[in-house]
Amino acid sequence: MATVFVVATAALIWARRHLLLVAVVGRSMEPTLRSGDRVLARRVPLARVRPGDVVVVVAPAEMTAGRPTRPDAAGTPGLLIKRAYAVPGDPVPVDRVPLLRRGGEHVVPAGRLVVLGDNPSQSYDSRECGYIPEPDVLGVVVRPRPRAE
Repeated sequence: MATVFVVATAALIWARRHLLLVAVVGRSMEPTLRSGDRVLARRVPLARVRPGDVVVVVAPAEMTAGRPTRPDAAGTPGLLIKRAYAVPGDPVPVDRVPLLRRGGEHVVPAGRLVVLGDNPSQSYDSRECGYIPEPDVLGVVVRPRPRAE
């Protein structure tokens, strides 16, 4: 019995360190993901993120300043689910993200990520906040779990 407990505890610890379950709130990723869907993300470093991956990132401070972003987790940072558009070393997409033109870089700098929502008219993303820093990249979505109808 003790062995089962140890194995179960080890599996739980592994899952908490490597996986993240996130609920989709809002319309920014429609039609790919809808509000109410849940996604499973694998925690990975920025170096493992590829353009086109759907990622989970910490919401920028200016978006969450002074208010909790999730009613069940007051005081914790909010999370965003977006599509990675450009990774370090890629050309800066100034045509899609004019805000990045101010930086003067020609390639996305090391430790930075450009993210966009699939539904641009409903998305807060790099067009408003610029680059996402590496510490704020939490993981890559590996499996969407549709909401129950």
